Amino acid sequence: MKTHSNFHPKNKHKSGYDLESLKSVFPELEPYVFENKYNKQTVDFANPKAVKALNKALLQKYYNIKYWDFPERNLCPPIPGRVDYIHHVAQLLEASNIKKDIKVLDIGTGASCIYPLLGHAEYNWHFVGTDIDKKSLSNAQHIINKNKLNDFISLRQQTDAALIFKGILNEEDQFSVAICNPPFFKSEADALEATARKLKGLKAEGDQVVRNFAGTQNELWYKGGEKAFIHNYLYESSLYKTQCKWFTTLVSKKDLVKGMQVSLKKLGVKEVKIIPMGQGNKLSRIVAWRF
Repeated sequence: MKTHSNFHPKNKHKSGYDLESLKSVFPELEPYVFENKYNKQTVDFANPKAVKALNKALLQKYYNIKYWDFPERNLCPPIPGRVDYIHHVAQLLEASNIKKDIKVLDIGTGASCIYPLLGHAEYNWHFVGTDIDKKSLSNAQHIINKNKLNDFISLRQQTDAALIFKGILNEEDQFSVAICNPPFFKSEADALEATARKLKGLKAEGDQVVRNFAGTQNELWYKGGEKAFIHNYLYESSLYKTQCKWFTTLVSKKDLVKGMQVSLKKLGVKEVKIIPMGQGNKLSRIVAWRF
């Protein structure tokens, strides 16, 4: 089994997938498992249904999430990369001596509610998830209800797509950390082009471009792309600096980091951390700051 040594040491998936045991807890995975030319069991990562079945199996086996479903149009998040973010954030909080009653604000929680599910399963954290899409929130709420997690995860709708904290945070809200997986693309065309490249990498055949992780507009693109979203987030964090001990975000484009550092300095932050993060073959990073 291949080890993804760039995953966090606490990541349960750093040694790849034990497909036999995953099939035993989640038999619906069986039809998607096959032997590749190296006689190794694998699944077709270019097939959205296979990816979803694998994720359901992982959530059931490792995180005790018995029910996890959402419409085909929504983003299907890869579990190992998502839980990696959670482990890095846990390490950040521990290093800052933030160890008790941890409450997390998840910006853009999506229909899958994935970060709250993983953060609660691994660390018993409490979450408030936000989103602008009413349908996504109602789906996330259904997942919370089915897994009896109402005491740990609550949701709030952001009614203005141009805002992040305003209209979400009350004066008495106090969070240990905010987490965010921002929309990476400027437009649908931008998103489809990236998918075509990715599928070419997965050597998928056929002309039709299907995103293997799916995704709706507000999950994948934002006017001005990742850069515009993140700079909006940085600015708004300075308006709510006393209500959150740490602010963090994933940053897919390395060249955005320098500009972020300049902006954060202007906003008067006390500390900035850049945490490198490997996600399989892809390198990403978390930028964290506090006032």
